[in-house]
Amino acid sequence: MAGLPHRSGTVKTTTTMGSSDDEVIGDSDLGGTTSILVERLRAWKHMVGYLENYVSTTQKVQKAQSKEFEKILKTVSEPLREAHHFVQGEGGVAGLFESLRVNTRGIADMYLETEKSLKSTVLPILEKLHGEIKAKSKELHNGATKAAKQVAKARTTTQKHIELLGQYTAAFDSATKSKQEALNDPYILSRGVVYRLNKQIIEENNNLKELLAIQNSFQQFEAHILETVQDALNRFFQCMGAQSDRQRAMYADMVSTGQQIPTDFEWANFFEKNDASLINPNTPPRSMSNITFPNQEHRSTKPLVEGTIQRKSRAVMKGYSDGYYVVTPAGFLHGFKDNDDLRHDPQPDISLYLPDCTIGNFDGLKFSVKGKDVSGGKVGNAFHMTSELHFKTHSKNQIDEWASALSSFVGSSSAGGSQPTSPTVQRSASTPRSPTATESAVMPPLAESKPVDEKADPAAAPAQKQEDGIVAVDKGEKSA
Repeated sequence: MAGLPHRSGTVKTTTTMGSSDDEVIGDSDLGGTTSILVERLRAWKHMVGYLENYVSTTQKVQKAQSKEFEKILKTVSEPLREAHHFVQGEGGVAGLFESLRVNTRGIADMYLETEKSLKSTVLPILEKLHGEIKAKSKELHNGATKAAKQVAKARTTTQKHIELLGQYTAAFDSATKSKQEALNDPYILSRGVVYRLNKQIIEENNNLKELLAIQNSFQQFEAHILETVQDALNRFFQCMGAQSDRQRAMYADMVSTGQQIPTDFEWANFFEKNDASLINPNTPPRSMSNITFPNQEHRSTKPLVEGTIQRKSRAVMKGYSDGYYVVTPAGFLHGFKDNDDLRHDPQPDISLYLPDCTIGNFDGLKFSVKGKDVSGGKVGNAFHMTSELHFKTHSKNQIDEWASALSSFVGSSSAGGSQPTSPTVQRSASTPRSPTATESAVMPPLAESKPVDEKADPAAAPAQKQEDGIVAVDKGEKSA
């Protein structure tokens, strides 16, 4: 099989048969991560908004004296929104705003000539940063919502297929066992669960990878925010440089407070404080190898025999070609192109219900099965005719395994099933031979030929169909 993808270990898995649906589907919800990151971006956006308001108000009140300058103080008099996201005290963003409040209160005689400079050099930087934070928040919200919907859809599909498997494994175990459709064979359904579960895990891992990448980018983005804020504050200081020494000292203190914040200071403290809500970068991805699902080990999902054998093609020049064939406990002989359950949904190319088939012609490494392909469902099966398929194994041990598995279905056709036709026994016209022990174990006696009543059975009216090198007509069958 192809290599299995891994899924994060957020769901406890076991190797027992009694795994619950929750353990298979997974209950990891990354919505909490998305919410706290969106809230943090909102906190940064409001912080930048405070700065924008501060500078713009400063610009507007430059024409006024100290009384008017009180308006500036009001812009930073209220605590920051989502203040719990920042380190309280000195050294962080909260300390920066405390410095703004203290120094602004001391500025009473601000010269007004800096109004135009503030408007043209400081505000555009903060407005651009504000827009970047809003765009980042929108990108995070939209991406997380889309990924979450894809994960939820994949989980729903897996859950439905697991429930379908449970339904037909229960039917298989029931006292009144009845013939199942080929597509409802628990073996096929079990492989279908693997396929859908693999798709679910891919969606979950993609969601996890995307959110983890966004989370890891926050440190760099917040560094950019603080660097931009520091740049804006530096320009603000330059605009106010023409004022008195006292004013210069106060603004220098504000800038110094902002510039002394390490670019990773707020993020490091935030990550340490909220490590339970954020994703651990060392979280391993989920893996199919340590996941089980209900009825995974049910006896009806375990083939009696399986492997790569050859089947004779209907084209005379091609001869035999390899395929992957399985005999299931439900009585089906399924044929597949390969044994890969991960890259595509395992749908059989051909399915024969063995209790309705005739098994015979064991000759060396070869054997044949005569019956009707039932892989197409009820509607498709109505147009299929009985044909004889010829197989060839690769070794004596392999032919013995197939003979043993096939022999368990000889004469086991349920009431109302189609009557098997006689096997075509290939013998020399001049030298008859006795059947081998393998042939005797699985080959029923030849049935007498009976005339076909076209009125009683229209489906048996003269018709001809070529399938895999077999020509089946209303009067006798001919092998290609």
